[in-house]
Amino acid sequence: MLYRILAVGDVVMEPGLRHLEKNLRPLQKHEGIDFTIVNGENASGVGLTEDQAWRIYDAGADVVTLGNHSFGKMQISNMLDDTSWILRPANYTNRAPGRGCGIYDLNGVRIRVMNLIGRCDLAWGAENPFTTADRLLEKEQADFTLVDFHAEATSEKLAMGYYLDGRISAMWGTHTHVPTADERIYPKGTGYITDLGMTGPIESVLGIEPWQSVEGFLGGLPGRYKAPVGPSKMQGAIFTLDSETGLCTAVERVDVR
Repeated sequence: MLYRILAVGDVVMEPGLRHLEKNLRPLQKHEGIDFTIVNGENASGVGLTEDQAWRIYDAGADVVTLGNHSFGKMQISNMLDDTSWILRPANYTNRAPGRGCGIYDLNGVRIRVMNLIGRCDLAWGAENPFTTADRLLEKEQADFTLVDFHAEATSEKLAMGYYLDGRISAMWGTHTHVPTADERIYPKGTGYITDLGMTGPIESVLGIEPWQSVEGFLGGLPGRYKAPVGPSKMQGAIFTLDSETGLCTAVERVDVR
């Protein structure tokens, strides 16, 4: 039996949240989606509040993943401990609240979702994401395993894909907010894309006002990030998985405007 898994790129501030709320369920219905993972670490620009987490969940997400801004809004800390459908990177220290891996039931099908963070030019203090993935895969059995690798370096993401090829169903990258055109199935059957892109304003620099980004590169003080006014996009990828093998049969990019 085939299952359709939707992964949605980083939701950025209020425009991204509203666009997700408007478009996620229609997309799920149109594409026959069985399970959805949304990266929500930028819902506040830097971080995620409890209200924003519930908005993403109520919009249709089955799991909300995070990244380097997991604790940008510290009020989310209690929710991370108490809520199974929010994941922060598993290779953060055990002193951090929350969990980085969960197994979710889909009508008897067990879906493992792992959230990892890269160390190359991002979270240098995190544990090794490669060995963390090994450790998590040795735990409970699952029919499918999905990985959101929140990382800066494309090389680190590509290497992780090869490292986990054949051992997981699908892996995608988040964090850079720019979609890559390398969706593929690795030689041993794992679905892959280096970055999903983002959910937020089209006319922006990674979701913020262009002039703020320009001012920063000019050496000025751009101030608190603002979201531009205007149309938004929702980017991600759909992975078709085979329950007999636990592997991927197709990957397609998504861009809803």
